[in-house]
Amino acid sequence: MEPDLVKSSLFYADQRLCSAEILSPSEVRARIEVAVLNFLKILTSPTPAVATLPLVSRTSDNSGLRHGLLSDVSSVFLSHSICTRSLTRANDAKAFIRVWKVMEICFQVLHQGKLVTQRELFYKLLSDSPEFFTSQRQVNITVQDVVALLRCTRQSLGIMASSRGAIIGRLLLQEPGEEIIDCSVLGQAGHVISGDLNLLSKLVFHSDARYIIIVEKDAIFQRLAEDRLFNQIPCILITAKGYPDIATRFILHRLNQNFPDLPVLALVDWNPAGLAILCTYKFGSITMGLESYRYACNVKWLGLRGDDLQLVPQHSLVQLKPRDLQIARSLMSSKLLQETYAAELTIMVEIGHKVEIEALYCHGFDFLGKYIAGKIVQADYI
Repeated sequence: MEPDLVKSSLFYADQRLCSAEILSPSEVRARIEVAVLNFLKILTSPTPAVATLPLVSRTSDNSGLRHGLLSDVSSVFLSHSICTRSLTRANDAKAFIRVWKVMEICFQVLHQGKLVTQRELFYKLLSDSPEFFTSQRQVNITVQDVVALLRCTRQSLGIMASSRGAIIGRLLLQEPGEEIIDCSVLGQAGHVISGDLNLLSKLVFHSDARYIIIVEKDAIFQRLAEDRLFNQIPCILITAKGYPDIATRFILHRLNQNFPDLPVLALVDWNPAGLAILCTYKFGSITMGLESYRYACNVKWLGLRGDDLQLVPQHSLVQLKPRDLQIARSLMSSKLLQETYAAELTIMVEIGHKVEIEALYCHGFDFLGKYIAGKIVQADYI
């Protein structure tokens, strides 16, 4: 290991992977204490240096795609480049202080043996330090700064995922010591996925499903649940109701590990955002690159795809907005897109339009299930 690399980080036990570890509360508190002592040592030295916090850089330049050795799963990873939060830089001073404020709350939460959501954390910080925290986004970024500084997972910090996810279909769930939940007899809203990753890690699964289907939208998920698609095609349906949260990704990853022979298929809108959602399930994200490998799955793209445009009327095509084009440029410049995905994205941009899954309802509300069944029978996914 290069000497300057060692000096650039407080915690560098596993520089090759640059990963966030799952740590006990006492270990996390110890790392926070080390960070504080290191800061005080700098301030009280005979020749005080400029106070900085060394963080693993969460940028595309410092990211790559790690391919599994014993599986088909690939995931985003972050390399060794370090960025800093400095007390003396005008743009960084508040961000520097925010890191300490979040670590202070995390230290207290861990000492009390509690878990908080990022939303709860925001309101606490807004109350205690309104001059430093004015938006949820600032809290979210700062939490990732703390993860990048301490090299531990968000859950290890005592921060629980705010889950929006739901699951239904050919699956039996059981928490230790609790009754079995049969997800095939639930209402169309499905079983709510807990945001507590510790609880999710203890779930016991049983299933006779043949497929796992990720559904981008809650409305589509409920349509398929109401139609009992899982009785026609033995499958498990799962949704995060939009952009995937950590809890939904975690339970999907666990299902993928428990049932490695089941194809994991994604049903998303044919637009840049839909593809970005699929890629997050498949590879993870740069923002959470230190943890991405813990949630990545070998997801295949079921639909909608360019070949399906012939199934929808021309007036169902919606013009791409500037935000769509921004997402498309970001995906194109990333290292994530395989050739077939890049080709789909290129077609979207060239024709300048997108299509939502609901466009298939022109054939009737029961057509969606037939569409999915036809795709699966023909193994028409990429």
